[in-house]
Amino acid sequence: MLPRARIKESPEDFVVEEIPVYDPSGEGEHLFVRFTKRALTTDEAVRAIGRGLGANLRDIGVAGLKDKVGVTTQTISVPIPRGVVATAFAERALSLSVAGVTILGASPHGNKLKTGHLVGNRFVIRVGGLDRSRVDEVVLALERVGREGIPNAFGPQRFGKAKDNADRARAWLSGRAPAPGDSRFRRLLWSALQAQIFNAVLDERVRDGTWKTPLLGDLVKRRTSGGLFLCADVQVDQERAALGEVSPTGPIFGIKMRPPEGEPARLEQRIIGELLGQDVDLGATKALGEGTRRGLRLWVEDLRVERLPDGAPGEQDASIRVYFVLPKGAYATTVLSAVVDWETPPGSADPSVPSEARESESE
Repeated sequence: MLPRARIKESPEDFVVEEIPVYDPSGEGEHLFVRFTKRALTTDEAVRAIGRGLGANLRDIGVAGLKDKVGVTTQTISVPIPRGVVATAFAERALSLSVAGVTILGASPHGNKLKTGHLVGNRFVIRVGGLDRSRVDEVVLALERVGREGIPNAFGPQRFGKAKDNADRARAWLSGRAPAPGDSRFRRLLWSALQAQIFNAVLDERVRDGTWKTPLLGDLVKRRTSGGLFLCADVQVDQERAALGEVSPTGPIFGIKMRPPEGEPARLEQRIIGELLGQDVDLGATKALGEGTRRGLRLWVEDLRVERLPDGAPGEQDASIRVYFVLPKGAYATTVLSAVVDWETPPGSADPSVPSEARESESE
């Protein structure tokens, strides 16, 4: 049984910083605003900044959603109004006063920021409530995670508070329920169904011990470049996987997703058939994402652990602080779940999604 632990006992216990793909160029029709928020959902912070700049929420670009209970740094893009000088608009952004938000920078760029336009996220997380007798065990387990990686499962946040977002996607896509009016909510539900399919494939590969071992016909991802190739030489690719150079992938299903071959293909086809159903209108999903591949193994970069000072005399609980970097789309809670049985205080799992869809959060 994993050691018990607590996270998110305060916003400062969960610090996240987006790692952007690039810095703004300094010229263009959009203003990239970098800010830190505390105890706010991304939606709440973006709405407040948008109001301050007179921008329509739908015109604001957001790369990723971040937890409410946390101190998170991220970037959004806001269109510069016609006739307004970019430098003046940037100064206006820098002078905004928004409760719970600190504006760090503002610079023009040529295009709107798109969802997922990130390299990854940097985390600093305090893990408390640990039994002192098991701290060494947790530290060693985390160090092993940093060396070997972990199964790259989607966390429970992806499926909504009631854990029914995938079911709701199936109901809409099969015509048993109306399509949601909010496009962001449609994407949210579809992504939950994609995640359910991926997790089911990953679970099978974990059970048979092949989640980090390429099989003949697997589509394999290179760790450094992210490039995909078909596994045709099992011995060579398994040796490369053991060295941490490559990992097998699983399906982020869509109408143009590249499928594997052989036994991996048969496994994926079976699970997709079971979870997607036969009456789903795939044409309705095209605008929501045409499909891709996701590594079955999650690499946790730059991981280190800090043991925090003891608390009051006689207190049995201990705390550590964990530092690491994850690629976009990966969950810090997935990393923690590999080493501790964590819980959060009541009310700490507030969502950071469109107002119609306040049932999920993303890291």
